[in-house]
Amino acid sequence: MQLTVDQASAFAALPLRSLRHEYPNHIMHVLNGPHDVMSPRAMHPVFYGCYDWHSAVHGYWLLARCARLYPSLPQQEAITVLFDEHFTADNMQQECAYFQTPGRSSFERPYGFAWIMALAQELDVWQHPKAQMWLAAMEPLTSEIRERVFSYFTKLSYPIRVGTHYNSAFALKLILDFARHRGDVELEELVVSASRRYYQDDTNYPAHYEPGGDEFLSAALTEALLMSDVLGGDVFPGWFAKYLPAPGNIPRLMTPADVSDHSDPKIAHLNGLNLSRAWCMKRIARHLPKDGEATAVLFAAAQRHIDAGLPNVVSGEYAGEHWLATFAMLALEPVH
Repeated sequence: MQLTVDQASAFAALPLRSLRHEYPNHIMHVLNGPHDVMSPRAMHPVFYGCYDWHSAVHGYWLLARCARLYPSLPQQEAITVLFDEHFTADNMQQECAYFQTPGRSSFERPYGFAWIMALAQELDVWQHPKAQMWLAAMEPLTSEIRERVFSYFTKLSYPIRVGTHYNSAFALKLILDFARHRGDVELEELVVSASRRYYQDDTNYPAHYEPGGDEFLSAALTEALLMSDVLGGDVFPGWFAKYLPAPGNIPRLMTPADVSDHSDPKIAHLNGLNLSRAWCMKRIARHLPKDGEATAVLFAAAQRHIDAGLPNVVSGEYAGEHWLATFAMLALEPVH
């Protein structure tokens, strides 16, 4: 199954509504004094909607992606108006200043860092006549995040393997894509070095313990996805055979997660897990022998996960609707 313009339109409708939807809002905010008691929009004039900061960032990424891939998308004008309204130099400078305030070094680290870079990359490839203007407005924030990526991954001694926002491999994957797109050799070398340091010697990963009850990422598959890009097609199959031998014998990893309550903000993460697993599986498989058993297992499992996750993207439950379309987009995009 691949994304259609009708699906893209349904996905785009969600952040178009949610990006101006200030409440409810899950704030991660360090107060240095009573003057720091502010509303979400006062703190974040761009990324105040979609329930939390990082979801707002990848909500804009989703809109840019949908608009770029589908010129006939009916929401093209609405997307332009939204970007014009928010992606101004003053607004982005305020977003940047938030990071520079004392006590906020760990804010949105590393998940939000990675999505800022993915958003900047998407704006750069979008042929919209205003995309470069919006990208330029973002540049102070993008540069600030780039510096923070260096600071963080040079001092992070051990990878974080949870299936939530703190996962190191997911962030490194998006940052690596950005670095290679920009030709940023220094950033690419940082990511490759960190990835090799964290993961190259991993074998027999205990994927049978997944999933955790509130995860939207598979630690096992996200790591493998990153390493497929780091190691490349010649080396990766050998690494994967030692890392995750016989994935077909790991039923908990190959079977979609059961979601007991789609309205619960944490349990609903499992809908995202089903979609992000599919994204990983499809892209891992492209680096494996086409006639190999693992390749067939991964492609079949990816489809099962899409079938399980896709019906819950547009559900009427804000716990999922504020963010799930991003991962549905990743899951449905074709593998090249």
